[in-house]
Amino acid sequence: MDLKVFKFGGASVKDNEGVSNVVNILEAHKKEKILTVVSATGKTTNALEDVVKSYFNQTGDADQLLQSIKDDHIKIMDGLGILNEESFADLSDTFVEIDWMIEDEVQDEFNYIYDQIVSVGELVSSKILYHKAVKEGLNVAWLDVRDIIITDNTYREAKVIWSDTQARMNSKVKDLMKAYDVVITQGFIGCSTENFNTTLGREGSDYSAGIFSYCLDAKSLSIWKDVPGILTADPRLFENVTKIDRLSYREAIEMTYFGAKVIHPKTIKPLQNKNIPLYVRPYNDPESMGTMITSDVDTVYPPVIVIEANQSLIHIATNDFSFVAEEHLSEIFAKLNHYRLKVNMMRNTAISFSVAVQNDQKKITKFINDLSDKYTIMKDDDLELITVRHYDDATVDRMKVGKIVLFEETIRQTVRMAVKDVPVVVRKSF
Repeated sequence: MDLKVFKFGGASVKDNEGVSNVVNILEAHKKEKILTVVSATGKTTNALEDVVKSYFNQTGDADQLLQSIKDDHIKIMDGLGILNEESFADLSDTFVEIDWMIEDEVQDEFNYIYDQIVSVGELVSSKILYHKAVKEGLNVAWLDVRDIIITDNTYREAKVIWSDTQARMNSKVKDLMKAYDVVITQGFIGCSTENFNTTLGREGSDYSAGIFSYCLDAKSLSIWKDVPGILTADPRLFENVTKIDRLSYREAIEMTYFGAKVIHPKTIKPLQNKNIPLYVRPYNDPESMGTMITSDVDTVYPPVIVIEANQSLIHIATNDFSFVAEEHLSEIFAKLNHYRLKVNMMRNTAISFSVAVQNDQKKITKFINDLSDKYTIMKDDDLELITVRHYDDATVDRMKVGKIVLFEETIRQTVRMAVKDVPVVVRKSF
């Protein structure tokens, strides 16, 4: 059975016009078998994160925050013309998972609570899309991904248990795809073996689509975005960016590793293992094929710029000025892993080790406190990590204008720099 996997992000279903556009895209492909993975609407994940924080910290406004989210979704349903007794009950039955939790006293750790609450965003958005697709006459089914993608219980960064997931794909999803033209399910979330909600990491819906594509031997995966395809830089930061028509899997993996946000880093490998093409396509121009990612691409790439903001550079030195050796690095990396600090760049000298990480002050503070008895630690905040892939000297020089480069490395076709803005000196006249 030939099937394709489509993934739609939160921007594509942020309002009733967006949901209608997604249904139009599905309708244009109704002669094909399409498994559709959808994210939470718009900024719903951020809003649900506020509910989590309010409930966990007992600030007293969790119910109010949740009601605002409910109202936003009801407004979308009303605008779509699908607000009726059945759809309202379906929406309410989904949100009740949160209602039950926030009625009780806080008894669980933060990451567990996060996954139980935030995962509801995808469930609700997929149900709205389902009801609209039914209204438009599509042969469509709704699928709870928690019955399919099975994970461990590493909340907020759950690891897929591939054997269990594949077995459920075989026993449940393949038959469903035979009976329906479109199956709508959720990205980002799964279920632990203990039957609790889990999430696959922030922006993990792309990865969910990759999992479905791999397990179902999909003909292709299309990720629908608000950009024409994969671009040479973020159009919000740079002018005159260009679209890259074709990329190799290897190049896409390199770009996501260095921080490109177009595709979730874990998405590529499952596709590469089975040579499944990936398309990054614009949902506002459905006829365009966007960027195609496949196994072998014979092309010369232009310079590609990736900027990761809000970075911290942590400098770690031994207190006794002894060399930073294997036992020190082993201890440091164990702590980085324990506090879930992703290493974006690193460098070591004889008596020091420097590492660039996302500026999560709570995690960094715990990390530093845990090592401060054995090491002297300093930290630079408010940095940018600039990566120029397939660099040329002119592009690198432009990236340095107005910046102080704290350290720089060149690896084959790539230049990376940890930088901060040159401070503005205000001179007072007398």
